[in-house]
Amino acid sequence: MARDIRTRRLATRAVHAGERTRSDGFVPMSTPIYSTATFIYDHLADIDSISAGERTGFTYSRHGNPTNAALEAAVASLEGGGVALSVASGMSAILLALLAAGVEQGTTIAASQEIYGVTTKFLLDVVARWGARIEFVDVFDPAKRNDIWKLEPKVLLLESLTNPLLRVPDLPSLIKEARGHKTRVIVDNTFATPLLLRPLEHGADFVVHSATKYFGGHGDLTGGVLVAQEEHAAEMRHFARLVGAVLGPFEAWLTLRGMKTLPLRFARQCENAQRLAEWLSTHPRIESVYYPGLDSHPDHALAAALFNGQGAGGVLSLKIRGASREDIFRLVDSLELFLKATSLGDVQSLVLYPAISSHRDLSPKQRERLGITDNLIRLSAGVEDAEDLKDDLEQALAKL
Repeated sequence: MARDIRTRRLATRAVHAGERTRSDGFVPMSTPIYSTATFIYDHLADIDSISAGERTGFTYSRHGNPTNAALEAAVASLEGGGVALSVASGMSAILLALLAAGVEQGTTIAASQEIYGVTTKFLLDVVARWGARIEFVDVFDPAKRNDIWKLEPKVLLLESLTNPLLRVPDLPSLIKEARGHKTRVIVDNTFATPLLLRPLEHGADFVVHSATKYFGGHGDLTGGVLVAQEEHAAEMRHFARLVGAVLGPFEAWLTLRGMKTLPLRFARQCENAQRLAEWLSTHPRIESVYYPGLDSHPDHALAAALFNGQGAGGVLSLKIRGASREDIFRLVDSLELFLKATSLGDVQSLVLYPAISSHRDLSPKQRERLGITDNLIRLSAGVEDAEDLKDDLEQALAKL
């Protein structure tokens, strides 16, 4: 009997999980793109039994598609979850996670105050309209932890590596406390990827990813994935069918292909980010560098323990000493290898100005309170030669 792919190591699973599903006596080496809205059967009884969940199969691509199913199997394998759903974007994944977690009128969501700016606006502008109560909490100050549970939250929403200051919450401790208060935990694991951290193994209920980022890895798709243990499968699939935030099969295929090189890409990106962070932390024009791989980072020890020495991620942020908004525009425009793009995780190195992009929707006072000042930029390390990336940053900094 062939060995179960789930018993293999992560790099092997990234290549093989979800692939080579047997069909009609042959096995495609690469999962085909099933570009079809519906699936036809000889007998109506077949559609009936599939729709009733009595047998596996596909009837309508809003409910499921073989290409998407291959991607979902691969992600579930990497994250250690029982079930995964591929959706149109990372924001769609957060929406479905909240629905599957039981958020409704009158429930409280406790969200880390240090989350993606668009997630913050989504909670306030969309979820609050359902009648849910949104509370932003400090998950990094141990003295304030009890304040979270006094809210009696239905859900605690976290990021395993925060955007853009790269804080690392103590997930094992927070999840243990949440269990004691019957609070479901949703973790956005986009920045860390399953190669650094698998929140489900620490007891999280749901894990979300923007597949646009590291999973796809090449800047050519938009998508999201939601992963959970099997106990949540029914709720996830129920709401996914109703909401209809479907990932197209072509995007699913691109993501599945991208995931095969994820371990290789991500190792290089972590290495480049570490080297850039160490160099920039000694540069006279740099006020602060935010990267958990540095001893100076407040969560350095925790990151080393949680990430099992596999690196500290491919993203770092830095504040340019004395730089105005105009200085930042000039600096970013001078970069040649770091591309100006509102994303991360690509093979190309990217630069982002949070004040006008990821956290644009927050007020200046909100950004300042979170440490997102006008002299802060975020870098996503690609797979280029680190020395060339240093040279690019040096020539741009010299023009200030």
